[in-house]
Amino acid sequence: MILKPHLAINVKNLDQSIQFYTSLFGVEPVKVKLGYAKFDLEQPALNFTLNEGGEVSGGINHLGIQVASTQDVLLVKERLQRAGLATFDEMNTNCCYARQDKIWVTSPDGHQWEVFTVLEDVKQNDDPTSCCITEEEPQKESGTSCCSE
Repeated sequence: MILKPHLAINVKNLDQSIQFYTSLFGVEPVKVKLGYAKFDLEQPALNFTLNEGGEVSGGINHLGIQVASTQDVLLVKERLQRAGLATFDEMNTNCCYARQDKIWVTSPDGHQWEVFTVLEDVKQNDDPTSCCITEEEPQKESGTSCCSE
């Protein structure tokens, strides 16, 4: 039996969100209906759906995609920038008890996504009180936003 996680989020504007998530994931949705779109992803394995309307914040801190290497992080960054999306780098950052290379991008509804790789586990955070984003945007200082693991 193959299991695939499912994540459904509410969005304000379905067309804008389809454009954003097509850029983020690098694939088109497999289904688009009135007020609904479905991405059936192989990498990462995920059934991801967009539902137009409803509350969009829902207490989500941030979302992430872990990749195998820094080169993979940079390839995703290039793809997102070619699609016209603004990214923020956070390379060689120490958070969540791991040294990581990552980039951040924000959806039209303000959902923050990180694409990251773990370089190594560490025994201590640079700033243990800051692990996990609590502001509108990722903090711009290395080691001050996170929580990938």
